[in-house]
Amino acid sequence: MKKYLAIVLLAAATILFALYLFEVSGFFNIYVAIFLAISAIFIITSKSLVKSLSLFFVAFFIVSPIYVIVTENIAAINAIFVFITILNIVTDSAKSTSKEPTWIKTAALIVTFLFLTVFVFLPLYTIFTQAFAKGAAVYFASISESDAWSAIKLTLIVAAVVVPVNTFFGVLLAWAIAKFDFRGKSVITTLIEVPFAISPVIAGLIFILLFGASGWFGSYLSEHNIRIVFALPGLFLATAFVTFPFVAKELIPLMQEMGKDDEEAALTLGAGGLQTFFKITLPNIKWGLLYGIVLTNARAMGEFGAVAVVSGLIRGSTMTMPLHIEVLYNEYLFTASFAVASLLTLLALVTLIVKTIIERYMLLQRKRALHNGF
Repeated sequence: MKKYLAIVLLAAATILFALYLFEVSGFFNIYVAIFLAISAIFIITSKSLVKSLSLFFVAFFIVSPIYVIVTENIAAINAIFVFITILNIVTDSAKSTSKEPTWIKTAALIVTFLFLTVFVFLPLYTIFTQAFAKGAAVYFASISESDAWSAIKLTLIVAAVVVPVNTFFGVLLAWAIAKFDFRGKSVITTLIEVPFAISPVIAGLIFILLFGASGWFGSYLSEHNIRIVFALPGLFLATAFVTFPFVAKELIPLMQEMGKDDEEAALTLGAGGLQTFFKITLPNIKWGLLYGIVLTNARAMGEFGAVAVVSGLIRGSTMTMPLHIEVLYNEYLFTASFAVASLLTLLALVTLIVKTIIERYMLLQRKRALHNGF
């Protein structure tokens, strides 16, 4: 019975959303469609009928009306219901691993999800509802507008250049630190933390002082008509600086844990350095490397501070998506800013999904290694 009811609710939600996309119905149908879809998930994932109905009653007939009366805003009702749905799933699936009373676990989950609702779920919900507030046509027009499209392309270009470069040097640095002993090793290991320790704005100012018109190399660059800051190379340098540590920091402990035995055995059997790396080292670090690449890509696409300093905020030329969002918001173009922000959020969510998949594969790999070891 639950299965068929959920299918009916999902079908109704799909129809309402399609009607909105084709501009047959108003924006209110989006709220109804989301509510029906969440209701379907709520029904199909519920194990305890009494507890589920109680949570539904509290969310829909107590919390939501109070919120609407106080704020005169109906937008967050679905977000409240999302919170109740997730809490229902977690409390059904969570198993206590300690001897504390059940109410402690329930209270901890409620506090945790209240925090996540305020700082994660509601902001995400607000981004997408505001992005579609004036209709799908306005949303797609905001994304396809020339300056927005330029910012999207520039963000992808910067990530496409910076991620491979930082991956290459991060692997080299991790290999050198984990596999060899040399003077200054501890100093280099400490210097890797520098981009984490200083503000991204300071990082941008560093490149202004180096390559700006009044910087150390400013006169030479001006004489040869070379532009670094307020141009594409400055974006590459600033983004590369703030994202440099991720690959190296992920691989160094992994390589140190692996040790040198496999590489030394391969060298003893006559393998060369590159052959040893590609046949022995790289297969063993592949999931950690992918994890570092995902983190680097996420930071590269979302970087604001360092890029804002070196970009000069030139429309259609040096503005990435985060900078374009801020400019649109400051110009009171709220729907357009939220539309671009929703696209950047989707990219971040895809990155998060990939990160989660990689983490699972890494966990499975470690379990297999421990099982084979014993």
